[in-house]
Amino acid sequence: MPSDNLLEGRVRARLAEIASAGLMRTLRPPAGIDLSSNDYLNLSRHPVIADRLIEAIAREGCGSTGSRLLRGERDCFSAVERRFALFKGSERALFFTAGYLANIAVLATFAERGDTFFSDEYNHASLIDGMRLSAARTVIFPHNDLAALTRLLAAEDKTTGESRAGVRFVVVESLFSMEGDVAPLAEYAALCKRTGAMLVVDEAHAVGVYGARGTGLLEEAGIAADECVSINTAGKALGVSGAFVAGPAWAIEYLVQRARPFVFSTAPPPALADALDAVLTLVGAEPERRQRVRSLSVHLRAKLAEARIPSVEGMSQIVPVLIGDNDRAVAVARVLQQEGFDVRAIRPPTVPPGTARLRVSINAGLSEALLDRFVGVLSCALKEEGLCSAASS
Repeated sequence: MPSDNLLEGRVRARLAEIASAGLMRTLRPPAGIDLSSNDYLNLSRHPVIADRLIEAIAREGCGSTGSRLLRGERDCFSAVERRFALFKGSERALFFTAGYLANIAVLATFAERGDTFFSDEYNHASLIDGMRLSAARTVIFPHNDLAALTRLLAAEDKTTGESRAGVRFVVVESLFSMEGDVAPLAEYAALCKRTGAMLVVDEAHAVGVYGARGTGLLEEAGIAADECVSINTAGKALGVSGAFVAGPAWAIEYLVQRARPFVFSTAPPPALADALDAVLTLVGAEPERRQRVRSLSVHLRAKLAEARIPSVEGMSQIVPVLIGDNDRAVAVARVLQQEGFDVRAIRPPTVPPGTARLRVSINAGLSEALLDRFVGVLSCALKEEGLCSAASS
């Protein structure tokens, strides 16, 4: 029966639509071999990091008790920010409670009315939301399409009025979280330099894994950290929580003064700063972790190709296995979970309609033998779902 409560009735109808589209989600704790988390370097349970966290809790307490502009500031925050800036090669860095908040802070704070975002069509929801919260206009360009972006920037130059006078921002992920492919950062940086645009790069899935020092794909592309503003999540490869925005000193100071997610948020637990200080030491001291991630990623992609299982091309630790249909993606994931592999189905709106997939993520604690077994189980599961063309007989 329809509810007398207008909101309840509407929400129940929306939930029914979600269910009928095969898009209902469930909260499911970790179970089985980790092939779905972002703990790429296998650091989240490292004993050195855990010990530093425990020691810091004993010293600082569990909570910060206020925003950093009130009583929430601690010496450990500024210390780890200085260390991260040195690690990244930037003038300054600022620590946020979460990557989502950091992305919103950067985009909603710097952009003003009359400015324009040029945004990759596959950008993460947090980047999209940050742009929506600003007063700037957004132009979406095809994924990783340098030529299209170049044309759009040139077309903007020919326009008249308020938009022409404003700041232009090129907003991309360095490693795309659902595609597992890499942006042409060097080309974007050169284009931004020629056109006067500001490059904003979300390094969430790259920091810790790429670059000679593990600082991310900006380093690997040879781009100076202060040529752009980067957002560097600390809850993925770095294994803890929060995010650092890194860039020139003027940009970071402006965020301290004006970014609402920073000014009006309770500061993170202070102990996280000590844990992240330990992480940065380990990233520098144990490069074999990121080397292991990259070699395992190459191995898995080769095995998938050998089994004729379709995946997005690339070399990263994020390996999407394309299925298409929402229900089939869930069914294949369920088979893998029953066989002890923690793999999750990714469906719209996280990915475009008709591109449901398994998002397989590699971490340094896996082995080639385990990945070989995974590919064998996956091949059988695809056949059971009638996706015979996707897997070899």
